[in-house]
Amino acid sequence: MMLKVQIKSIVVGLLLISFTACKNGKSDTKTDADNEVTISVKKENFLSGGLVEPISIVSKELSDGSTADCYKIVVTSTPTDHDMGPWCPDNIADDASAGGIWLEDGKVYDVDGAFVKNLGTFYDDETWMMYNSETGKITKTSTKEECNDAANPNVGEEYQNFCVECLPSYVTDITHTYYIPVTPKKAKTPYPFSNGPAGGPPPGDGPDDGHERPGPPPGGPEGNSTTPSDRGLAFNGVVFNAPAPTDDILAAYTLAPFDDAGGHINLHAGYHYHAATGVSKKIEQTDNHSAMIGYAFDGYGIFENSDKEGNEYTDLDDSRGHYDETRGYHYHVDKAGNNNFIDGLRGEYAL
Repeated sequence: MMLKVQIKSIVVGLLLISFTACKNGKSDTKTDADNEVTISVKKENFLSGGLVEPISIVSKELSDGSTADCYKIVVTSTPTDHDMGPWCPDNIADDASAGGIWLEDGKVYDVDGAFVKNLGTFYDDETWMMYNSETGKITKTSTKEECNDAANPNVGEEYQNFCVECLPSYVTDITHTYYIPVTPKKAKTPYPFSNGPAGGPPPGDGPDDGHERPGPPPGGPEGNSTTPSDRGLAFNGVVFNAPAPTDDILAAYTLAPFDDAGGHINLHAGYHYHAATGVSKKIEQTDNHSAMIGYAFDGYGIFENSDKEGNEYTDLDDSRGHYDETRGYHYHVDKAGNNNFIDGLRGEYAL
């Protein structure tokens, strides 16, 4: 009899130890009221070289009025995992290595010398003439002042037929502060982005990104004028920006190429991405799923466009997201040629 009591005591003790261990163990995976897996943000995924200070946790108000722990992420907007540029080639004889890329009608084009030479044919407009017909030298901005004057919505006629190239040396002192919920919180209604470079202020106290921000898009949740224009952060700390205002750029007969990583510079935002081209840090998945490249500003993961076999996902919602039990809800970026990342936020974001 005494032996049975001792065995029972041992079993109960082991169960208590096991329960305590599970209770105290930390996990990045949670289950919500709908019995869906929610994956918390992993701050260690961000490259330390792109941070101004260590990532910390602060309490912030979310878009639904609630309060939550958020990661405070202060970045330099300077990638440490790849070079920036080039953007504009010097001469119409230059090959693709001398220039960046241009995004048009869903396609990615190399901005080599021939592309610049043939802009008039490409856009069926003889006004385009961005080079010296005798020397082949391409006309482009060459100073910080010219960058400032040419890279704005109200560019003057004096910059007509300029290739706009803003250099990293112009923005060495820029920092941005962003806030991302530690654990994503699904919103009752998605927050759609408008179809252009618009939206509310960045989700932080950093500088504005240099794009005009009109009111909220029609049909969105009431009071969503604060929906951020920026979509999220790459692991190197560079922001996934709203679509570049290419119509305005072209209307001024200017060209503002992106580098091969899909980024370029303005004096307000610093270096920022407009397309995901597979250059920045990515986290490969153990299954056939596409690689992870960053986080949206609601804390949900952002993944590449296509799976490992090159197939695009066909079950995405209006925000370009879907759910699986391994990654929880997450997004897949648009094709690079569409000058776009995701189409809305499915979760609540920090104000």
